[in-house]
Amino acid sequence: MLSYIGKRLLQLIPVLLGMTFIVFMIIRAIPGNPAQIILGQQATKEAVEALTVKLGLDNPWYIQYFNYLGGILKGDLGESMKTRLPVADEIWPYLAATFELALFAIIIAVIVGINAGIISAWFQNSWFDYTAMILALIGVSMPIFWLGLMGQWMFALELDWLPVTGRDEVRTPVNSITNLYVLDTIMQGRFDQLGVVFKHLILPGLALATIPMAIIARMTRSSMLEVMRSDYIRTARAKGQKMFWVVYKHALKNAIIPVLTIIGLQMGMLLGGAILTETIFAWPGVGRYIYDAIGARDYPVIQSGILIVAFFFVMINLLVDLLYSLIDPRIKYD
Repeated sequence: MLSYIGKRLLQLIPVLLGMTFIVFMIIRAIPGNPAQIILGQQATKEAVEALTVKLGLDNPWYIQYFNYLGGILKGDLGESMKTRLPVADEIWPYLAATFELALFAIIIAVIVGINAGIISAWFQNSWFDYTAMILALIGVSMPIFWLGLMGQWMFALELDWLPVTGRDEVRTPVNSITNLYVLDTIMQGRFDQLGVVFKHLILPGLALATIPMAIIARMTRSSMLEVMRSDYIRTARAKGQKMFWVVYKHALKNAIIPVLTIIGLQMGMLLGGAILTETIFAWPGVGRYIYDAIGARDYPVIQSGILIVAFFFVMINLLVDLLYSLIDPRIKYD
């Protein structure tokens, strides 16, 4: 197991290196000089040239790239051109906000999606099966921005049940320790604030969970139908075991492997693809952080932000691979 983990971690090196190079070259193909954008359109040519030299943008691209790689090897993600703050210090609050939202969304998607898929397979061709799969198809097809706006209109404006935007109340902000607000409020014993934090999570979390929930439900149903036709399931039922235990104890354990793969991929996509949800709900996440950096041509922020998201994506997939061997003893990595 340890040798497998070591090999997988070594494989991450060329993947992340290739990703940094591609991102480096693409963002420099975007029209616009970062120095000009920082100083504004009224800045003199001399001031723009001076800032360009100060930022190192006058160097050839390969020197800029190797300087960036050298900084990464030292644990330095660079300095934001816009704020002049280290990216490593600046990015964590945004990353924590996205991680909290993505984790909340994937928990909802897993609980609802897996159970909907199981019940659909259990009662195949029933009204529940048809309804669940139609809703799953609608969920996959539903644009997140439209769903988010409709959620805001109904539950925030019309019913006044949930807040429209943000992570907490402006009048009673969370005293942040880790920037994971749910964890921070629990650590401080502020359960009144915990309720407020959860209220702010519900609308963006549900909007973000819709597509993963639908995909997980359809994959679970397909995998469960295949397993439910197996001989050992018929044997367990013939022995008189209750259908609930047959489905959740025997069938689910063997049907969960492909579902785990989908969950891992969806979690990685949520971390990097939550920008629409974060924009609609004014959620201060890493997606909006990188998006704003693209508009400002803030190269260090863009490069480091995408690098961190990519790192988490591949680590989540490694964790999923390791879970395979825990769930199915037949899978060995020795």
